[in-house]
Amino acid sequence: MLEKNETRSFSSGRMHLARKRTGLSKTEFARRIGVHLRTISGYGASEYSPAEDTLSKIESVTGFPREFFFGDDLEIPEKESVSFRSLSKMSAAQREIALSQGAIGLHLNRWLEEKFELPKCDLPDLSHEPNPESAAITLRNYWALGELPIRNMIDVLEQKGVRVFSLAVKAREVDAFSLWKDEKPFVFLNTQKSCERSRHDAAHELGHLVLHKHGGPQGRQAEIEADSFASNFLMPHASVTANTSKFLLLNDLIRVKRIWTTSLASLVYRLHAIGILTDWQNRVMCIQIAKRGYHRNEPNSAPRESSQILRKIFADLHEQGISRSQIARELYIPPNEIEQLIFGLAISSIQGGGKKTANSESAKLELVN
Repeated sequence: MLEKNETRSFSSGRMHLARKRTGLSKTEFARRIGVHLRTISGYGASEYSPAEDTLSKIESVTGFPREFFFGDDLEIPEKESVSFRSLSKMSAAQREIALSQGAIGLHLNRWLEEKFELPKCDLPDLSHEPNPESAAITLRNYWALGELPIRNMIDVLEQKGVRVFSLAVKAREVDAFSLWKDEKPFVFLNTQKSCERSRHDAAHELGHLVLHKHGGPQGRQAEIEADSFASNFLMPHASVTANTSKFLLLNDLIRVKRIWTTSLASLVYRLHAIGILTDWQNRVMCIQIAKRGYHRNEPNSAPRESSQILRKIFADLHEQGISRSQIARELYIPPNEIEQLIFGLAISSIQGGGKKTANSESAKLELVN
């Protein structure tokens, strides 16, 4: 049954990746597969490989096919090299689930890049800018976006060479994360959130990519900078002042927020930051938002955005007769891992296309001959 693995050795790294993806501790994992914790360590030290019945249990517990556990290790991103927006709020298990899914996303991306020529990276290093506000203005000018609202944040990122994948972690604490790998930028977005909050997360991670590629502020200070960048990037000063006044009611903001497709809370924050709302007005607005539950359930929410690049890729693969299951077999991963990375796009129903972003064309891709 393991003919394909006869020349491939058991990978303890892949075993631990699958374990972390399942959210299991080493102790719980050892209990479920019926071995001592010391045995798990032995696998890690390459002292020995699992027996046939243990391998079957590993396959059953993790949901990964046994072929996955043979071959070269897949690199799990280090938490120090990854931008987590809410690192202090998430548990270690939640972080490991997200990072292990990131590793599978990198694994899938390598496969895709062997088949398609994806947009090249066009993200400037803006760490030299005096502040995040200036960086947001500089990037908008560099990308010729002007002051107009961004209709599709994911589309903009993909056009500029950012690899965007969805993050299937059922926890609000895990918003999103980003990283640079082999000079390519990656963003993983939690699909459990509203469109407006996901757009802010995408812009927030873009801030990390252009401001903190080579290090710089860490922890809370880096998050403050990325948040400020996102606010300014999504809601340019001139655009906001042209569409709002100093005499706004909460219902007015619910209506006007659709111009930039941002959350009500983000718009209030921006209006206060640029002086349209006074301290007192801002305080009243925040209280009203909390009382109405709008901080958890976004009013008048827009449809969630999705990846146009992945939609086109999988539509093309479908036309070639390449199914999701076939891709999963080639990568030795469960088919649902692919679905969870591509925003739940159903390959059999993909028709391609999608709404274009203002001031730009949808990202192009070519087959690699």
